[in-house]
Amino acid sequence: MPVGGPAAAFPAEPVCEWLDHQGILLARPVTVELISGGRSNLTYSLEGADGKRLVLRRPPFDGVLETAHDMSREWRFMHALGATPVPVPDVMVRTDEPEPLGAPFYVMSFVDGTVLHDAAAAVALPAHARVRAAASLMETMASLHEVDIDAVGLADIGRREDYIPRQLRRWKRQWDQSKSGDIAGVDAAHALLSRQIPPQTRTGIVHGDFRLGNMICGPDGTIRAVLDWELATLGDPMADLGWLLSSWVEPSEWVGDPTPGAPPSILPGFPSRDWMLERYERAIAVDLSGIDFYIAFAHWRSACIGSGVLARYEAGVMGADGFNPVGLREVIASRAQAALDVLNRSGRRRGRVNAKPGTGLDQGSRQK
Repeated sequence: MPVGGPAAAFPAEPVCEWLDHQGILLARPVTVELISGGRSNLTYSLEGADGKRLVLRRPPFDGVLETAHDMSREWRFMHALGATPVPVPDVMVRTDEPEPLGAPFYVMSFVDGTVLHDAAAAVALPAHARVRAAASLMETMASLHEVDIDAVGLADIGRREDYIPRQLRRWKRQWDQSKSGDIAGVDAAHALLSRQIPPQTRTGIVHGDFRLGNMICGPDGTIRAVLDWELATLGDPMADLGWLLSSWVEPSEWVGDPTPGAPPSILPGFPSRDWMLERYERAIAVDLSGIDFYIAFAHWRSACIGSGVLARYEAGVMGADGFNPVGLREVIASRAQAALDVLNRSGRRRGRVNAKPGTGLDQGSRQK
């Protein structure tokens, strides 16, 4: 069945022939599936007639933005982390040439497990496994943030210092280029964030989209692989923690039955944000008293990312992955307002986020 961009079928046989030449064999016929949920780079499952599965990642068909769609960059992070405690798929081969796919791509191993991209997916995990998933998530984050950048060969992949100012400039530029409609909260939050930037006290690998929806979990909840490295860079690890907490909705905060796309953390068994903070602090002795800034920054950044996602879907360059962008403008506005709420509130206990976190803009999986 044709998959991919408008009027563009995935060239399965040319890709498989290219893989043959690389010594990676898939038994014909090969079934190709565009994995649903990807809001940026496109991810395909290639399954051979004998059941062997591989995963291929490529950029969108259009609307490519700076390093966010750099296949070699994703490859480098996963390749470098392969020998560390951070679980990642095995990266197998990549190419920057236009043939056989018409774009750069790389191929990695298929990791069996479940992606907890929403409550519907997480309901299959029993309560004890949900606790384990949360604990494993924080252990994995701590392992990532403790990786020796120089030792794994990533010293030259990006600047280390001045992370938050760089990010504010980058995402404000994307917002200015792709915004549709007038959502004043985004500009207002940017102004406040720019005046309250904390000093960067640590430098590490920042995943950029660290959440359960980008993890493959085993049946007991243990993280088997971290996916989606397209936003990874070097910088302040607190940004990953703020990003995770900004969409970690506690069960007591959710009213009514779970709706499609509801965050997995609303289910009984998933712990509180304070628990998550304490688990991280237990793994890495670090001062977390300034976490609210990073949570506000995460809300604002999510709004900017959502604007880019909306622009690409409206341009028809994201492929038929089943995502319905209706209502995304409202989500963008709510995340901007959440950023303002956190920034404007004072006198809270460290780590307590009184504003209800927004639902993540990209709850889909790259692998199934």
